[in-house]
Amino acid sequence: MDRLGNGRGWAPNAYPWAMSRPFSERVAQDDWRHEAEGWARTVLGRMGVEVTGAVAQPRIRPWSTQLTIPTSVGRVWFKSNCAYMSFEPRVQVELARIAPDAVDGPYAVDAERGWMLTLDRGATLGDTQEPTAADWQRVLRGAARLQRLAVPHETELLVAGLPDCRPSTVPARFDRFVEMFSGLPEHHPAHVSSQLRARLVAVRGRVVDAAAELDASTLPSTWQHGDLHPWNVFAADGRMFDFGDGQWAHALELLSVPYGTIVQGGQIAWPDVVAAYAEAWDLAPAELASQWRAAGLTQPVNRTLLWWGCLQEATAAEWADRGEGVLRHLTRVLQP
Repeated sequence: MDRLGNGRGWAPNAYPWAMSRPFSERVAQDDWRHEAEGWARTVLGRMGVEVTGAVAQPRIRPWSTQLTIPTSVGRVWFKSNCAYMSFEPRVQVELARIAPDAVDGPYAVDAERGWMLTLDRGATLGDTQEPTAADWQRVLRGAARLQRLAVPHETELLVAGLPDCRPSTVPARFDRFVEMFSGLPEHHPAHVSSQLRARLVAVRGRVVDAAAELDASTLPSTWQHGDLHPWNVFAADGRMFDFGDGQWAHALELLSVPYGTIVQGGQIAWPDVVAAYAEAWDLAPAELASQWRAAGLTQPVNRTLLWWGCLQEATAAEWADRGEGVLRHLTRVLQP
């Protein structure tokens, strides 16, 4: 078990394929590109798919990279994740099996290395237009339906590697983060000072109470996307993708990213959007109010897990650039 009890380690040497080089440096090297392209060409060839042009690598992040492959059946995407997010291909296979109308099954996966091939389905909903309230409502209804379908498939999704972040796991995770981050060097971006530690310890009871409330709530724990927005939904058919931020958590934690995006934009009324999500669960929006407040204390802890895990294979420069996100999320539990 890892240090937060999630059944997976974070350090690169906890994974048989991870090397000493940081992820972004490793996937930028010719040897990695040769291996990845070779795998993709071999798999596609076995399916009778011809590669018709040059393979490109449009982006590299500390946690993932993609290759675009022009083929006889259209553009195919290759994705490789860092060790922490290497569960994504297996989870997408399960979600596609559970809800084939909502999620595309990958063309192929290499579960050991966290590699996946998927078919390009065109522009995302967010790329085709400025998302409207109706667009957001459609996205959240679809996600809620998938959440409902996923509830009885807990075992399969957890075996596939989806992190177990249900409410009952949150207090221990919170305690461990406070302990771990307090012990980091002062120059580390995730260092918790003695003053901050005292503030976090002071709100621990609120986190515990929130977790207990959600454990007993009308909405269950289920799959939650972790980064749901119209740019992770295809315009043509509404299918969702990009499942590497996913967790098994209280259903309402899925709303955190949509809420932040919509409120920051300031053009769409959040109550209009959340009503569509509640309707998909056969609930009135008012029935979600208390649970939503409680999820505002558990989701920051679980989001911290994602950021911490994704940066375990980051370079020093990437830590300096993005490491503040670890404490930014954890300290959201301090908000009134």
